[in-house]
Amino acid sequence: MTSPADRPFLFLDVDGPLIPFGSPSGPPQFAADQGNPLLERLDPALGPRLLALNCRLVWATTWGEQANEAVSPRLGLPRLPVVEWPASSPGEGPHGLHWKTPRLVELAAGRPFIWIDDEIGAMDRLWVEGSHPGPSLLHRVDPARGLVDADFSVLADWLRSVAPGYGS
Repeated sequence: MTSPADRPFLFLDVDGPLIPFGSPSGPPQFAADQGNPLLERLDPALGPRLLALNCRLVWATTWGEQANEAVSPRLGLPRLPVVEWPASSPGEGPHGLHWKTPRLVELAAGRPFIWIDDEIGAMDRLWVEGSHPGPSLLHRVDPARGLVDADFSVLADWLRSVAPGYGS
């Protein structure tokens, strides 16, 4: 990949992918603070692994700018762009379409993108397939486990298939 602008977007959710909802498998990584005891479930090893994907990381979470304040420092990530969600009313779009999907397709604007979330469903895949002319990977993460090795393998394999020079 030649320039940052050529890299695929990676739209990243927080709850589920980065903060798993299952029982923690070890001692807390961080002391609970900033009013959210779930922050202790963040795995600091995820930050370097996300950066190594060589994508344009973007927060796609209801945390908004709080993701930069509370999550990025714990993962060793720089401040990331944050998706601004338009006001929408329930029931917009087809039944089963996640409210994030149209906005992410709009922001990708035909460029390759990955969306990591724990709420991706079949309608989201159909919407993206019909609305987005570029390559995309909608990767659903098990919210009980969060991002794990198998997820990173899927992401890296997809990037090698669509991004010239990835991993070389």
